[in-house]
Amino acid sequence: MTREIHAGGVKIGGGAPLALIAGPCVIESEASTMETAERLKRMCADLGIALIFKSSYDKANRSSVTSFRGPGMAAGLRVLARVKREFGLPVLSDVHRFEEIAPAAEVLDVIQIPAFLSRQTDLLVATAKTGRVVNIKKGQFLAPWDIKNAIGKVESTGSTNILITERGVSFGYNNLIVDMRALPILRSFGYPVVFDATHSVQIPGGAGTASSGDRQFVAPLTRAAVAAGVDALFMEVHACPDKALCDGPNMVSLDELSGLLRQAQEIDRIVKR
Repeated sequence: MTREIHAGGVKIGGGAPLALIAGPCVIESEASTMETAERLKRMCADLGIALIFKSSYDKANRSSVTSFRGPGMAAGLRVLARVKREFGLPVLSDVHRFEEIAPAAEVLDVIQIPAFLSRQTDLLVATAKTGRVVNIKKGQFLAPWDIKNAIGKVESTGSTNILITERGVSFGYNNLIVDMRALPILRSFGYPVVFDATHSVQIPGGAGTASSGDRQFVAPLTRAAVAAGVDALFMEVHACPDKALCDGPNMVSLDELSGLLRQAQEIDRIVKR
């Protein structure tokens, strides 16, 4: 059994029921972010699923220099603070630079280390020193056992507020696959494991100046990952994914999310029995 981690009022791991980290890839506008947060809160309340709201204020690792990145740190953190204040939800976003860490820690309950930066020692250490929960996204270039080194960097600060997120591994060019064996291996290190069901079906750079994706595989991979015993799901969702400004091809429609979550809950109950 993994350690129980607390993010706001949400418990992840330690035998707690399956939790959800969800929201749009990037903050497209304040209004759309608030609408999505409200729908997610209502949906998860109906289902009895603990929710952490996520969205990025700046996607610094887009495929092209012309790609939409979001409103920036100051404006984005104001939106996330409003989500937290008005809906009572813990919030998560990612940091890419040292200058972001302190302001982000004032708002965020969970600070995410992007997969591409999961080996950046100083970024991991500085983030851990904030005392916030650190969600380490395992790089697409890492074997599951390699994540022990990233965990050790966070633990070197005395922090044990760690989540590990699996988001697939590079397989040839412009393709990712999920090795389900990685999930129990990651859990063996004692920290809760999150499965990123939407980035796992991404096709990095597949659209030339943007990433593509194949969202038809989100549902089967979600069911398989929950059956393998993950502690939480990570999903990027949108009211109309085909019109999203970022990662639309691999995002889940809010209209289709509830049914998938119900299936995941049923599988989780079986596994945890």
